[in-house]
Amino acid sequence: MPYACPNSGSSQLDTLTPEQRRFTMSRVRSRNTAPEMVVRRSLHAAGFRFRLHRKGLPGRPDLVLPKYHSVIFVHGCFWHGHECPRGRPPATRTEFWGTKIAGNRTRDAAAKLALHNAGWRVLTIWECGITGPVRQELAALVVLCANFLIGTAPEAEISGDWAHPPKKSSENE
Repeated sequence: MPYACPNSGSSQLDTLTPEQRRFTMSRVRSRNTAPEMVVRRSLHAAGFRFRLHRKGLPGRPDLVLPKYHSVIFVHGCFWHGHECPRGRPPATRTEFWGTKIAGNRTRDAAAKLALHNAGWRVLTIWECGITGPVRQELAALVVLCANFLIGTAPEAEISGDWAHPPKKSSENE
């Protein structure tokens, strides 16, 4: 039976009770996500070796490549407030989500600055660049990562190609 969220400010019904929703959300993890696994498998297959989730580094990067003095973050568009359609906050509890995502972005910026100050180069790969309709082709993703790693740029980002979204096919054609 659907559960009406009493203070959500929305007329939408949630199919889970608050306890079930809390349990479900507690299972959302920050490590070994599907986008992160795609990046890890692709880079490993291309010959890059890395360490995972180094505790001693600011922001605990997803991948650390000491040979290239580089780190890679694989960010979820929603959780880290990416400027793409996937990064839009929900229409309900706007104050909560705005504060939450702004805090995440502030923490990300502080971690990136601390990494730069420690001499690390930072690559951020956004979820939309790995999955979904505007994702990078896997071979292109590996090339973009490799170019960053062997290059000298202090930071770079990889995201989906929202400037050229795929065209919707018409049923009448």
